[in-house]
Amino acid sequence: MAEAWYAGVDGCRGGWFVVLLHCRGQAVTALRQRLCPSFAEVVELPERPVLTAVDIPIGLLERATPGGRPCDRAARRLLGARKSSVFPPPARPALAAGTDYRAAVAANGAGISLPAWNILARIRETDACLSPALQARIRESHPELAFLSLADRPLRHPKRCPAGREERLALLGQRLGEHLPALSALRDRYGKDQLAMDDVLDACALALVAERIGRGAGRRLPEEEAPLDSRGLRPEIWY
Repeated sequence: MAEAWYAGVDGCRGGWFVVLLHCRGQAVTALRQRLCPSFAEVVELPERPVLTAVDIPIGLLERATPGGRPCDRAARRLLGARKSSVFPPPARPALAAGTDYRAAVAANGAGISLPAWNILARIRETDACLSPALQARIRESHPELAFLSLADRPLRHPKRCPAGREERLALLGQRLGEHLPALSALRDRYGKDQLAMDDVLDACALALVAERIGRGAGRRLPEEEAPLDSRGLRPEIWY
């Protein structure tokens, strides 16, 4: 059976939290974690994962469109009660505005939501690192879609409430078993000011998306091939 590393990556207060799965066929044989200060370090992970799934927009519009990219609109249709977790990312011209919100809105051609504004610097950082060639192994995903794949339905509870955390832990436990990280130990290792519990759960779910893509079982939104953006990147979400 083929052996390979796969990675799931979620932005966190300390940078980018990475969960690495070593798989033999569909069996998870090892799990590692890493906190990377920059996305450039994610690109150069020493394990050289064959596929990485990251919760960050890849492939951007040139001007804001109601509802965002086609992949964003398709994701919200699938997620039902969890659809608010998918928000339209800023259009590409907004990336050049730096920390000037008014300039970013003007470049965007429409208002920018607070969640989108809060990750604009991360989108800029990721976009600067990526190329069409790298997108072959670094794919955009979304944690709520990743958990939808594990449950075969949208999850019932938001991730930051106790019921939501238990719902997600149960799903990850079914797939990762003894390899599921101990959340309290990770919090102690990295510090609560650097890493939140939901960052760990999301990165685990994203690593499982990367593994599914690797064995040809991943799904893409939109289902039809999306047109390339101005940098040659394809706006699509995998799950």
